[in-house]
Amino acid sequence: MAHLMISAAHKSSGKTTVSIGLCAAFRRASRVVQPFKKGPDYIDPLWLGLAAGRSCYNLDFFTMGSEEITSQFAHRMADADLGIIEGNKGLYDGLDLHGSNSNAALSALLDVPVVLVLDTRGMTRGIAPLILGYQAFDEKIHIAGVILNSVGGSRHESKLRNVIEHYTEVRVVGAVPRNDLIRIEERHLGLMPSNETQAAQQHIDRIADHISSHVDLDALLEIAGAAPVPEASKPACYSGEEQPGPLRIAYAKDAAFGFYYPDDMESLRRAGARLVPFDTLNDKMLPEADGLLIGGGFPETAMDALEENRSMRASVKAFIEAGGPAYAECGGLMYLCRSLQWKDRQSDMVGVVPADVKMHQKPRGRGYVRLCETEDHPWPGDTSLSRQVKAHEFHYSGLENLDATQKFAYKVERGFGIDGTNDGIVYKNLLANYSHMRNVGSNHWAERFVAHVRACKNNTIGLPSL
Repeated sequence: MAHLMISAAHKSSGKTTVSIGLCAAFRRASRVVQPFKKGPDYIDPLWLGLAAGRSCYNLDFFTMGSEEITSQFAHRMADADLGIIEGNKGLYDGLDLHGSNSNAALSALLDVPVVLVLDTRGMTRGIAPLILGYQAFDEKIHIAGVILNSVGGSRHESKLRNVIEHYTEVRVVGAVPRNDLIRIEERHLGLMPSNETQAAQQHIDRIADHISSHVDLDALLEIAGAAPVPEASKPACYSGEEQPGPLRIAYAKDAAFGFYYPDDMESLRRAGARLVPFDTLNDKMLPEADGLLIGGGFPETAMDALEENRSMRASVKAFIEAGGPAYAECGGLMYLCRSLQWKDRQSDMVGVVPADVKMHQKPRGRGYVRLCETEDHPWPGDTSLSRQVKAHEFHYSGLENLDATQKFAYKVERGFGIDGTNDGIVYKNLLANYSHMRNVGSNHWAERFVAHVRACKNNTIGLPSL
């Protein structure tokens, strides 16, 4: 149950590539590696999970309480040899002045040693005050080592090592040369998701080869092994073992849609759902199902293929129009609209949501959101609980030509949602929002959605025969 955190001085330092390479390299060495990602994110966890061979779990102060984070971490580490937490942004960056949700705060909460990935481009002697400053800023944070990234060559590496050895006592556990062959393609919303490319595993192998050749894996194991063992417990939202039930929920899983938190999917199963994947690009129609789930993704990158699959679009529309219970987030919402416009191209989508989607050059919604449920929210729930929901959003698209009489499930208190004021389009038994939910102790969305599906099925509201 050794563990460590991979963080950095600032974003885009290469910590994701290093973390992916370490997960794959330690897996090759027959270690059971449990990856974690600090903060809300789908793309990095997809890569980390594929590299480690087991699901990556998110640890996020905004949507989770401190006790829930510690229990989640300990629970997932119970059967692992090594835990690797990839931070987000820089070590001390956070939402507030005190960095209460920073990587450093997570390190302090879990008592995890930190290994800093430092982008060394254009640096030599200046790396010493950088390291010393990060050590001195918060003496409670244990910076156990550094990995020098984007090193220019052997001469550059030698200078950096000599400076660090002379001015600091920090341990250099790796020096990774620049290599364009291990870069992961980036675009408007960050890294390309691993579910979009068939060559993902080969690319991970290249990254692992490069990282393992230039990082001291034994030194990292020594650092991780010195961390205290977390006490195993179950997260607050965890109740019982997974029990797939008679309810069948079809969920989109393909190159266009694939943003699902693994613990949310586990919660759906525990609540009694049997999850049935389908492919919006290649399958002709929905599988037999009682409910429909379409998560986030990048439908704009597959808009032509989505349009061409007319039979699937018709099948999805028929299900929802007949009263079938459905839930969609972000990319899923975009797919359900009438059309999708990106640059000079426009494609027809499902057409069940009375709006058109337009991609913009800059983000329309980005970051954490706080929502308040309205009376139009379609799912059953405990009214004694707070109706405030914490979630996150990241979308460059916006909806146009939406009917002014549209009902919404949420009022936006922080963030943007659909129009800066509302989120969560309600149509028949469909709920579709830009905000991404997490099934945590304060927001049992998975259980509520399954209860909604069950209620619709028990009411026999005329679901389509598929």
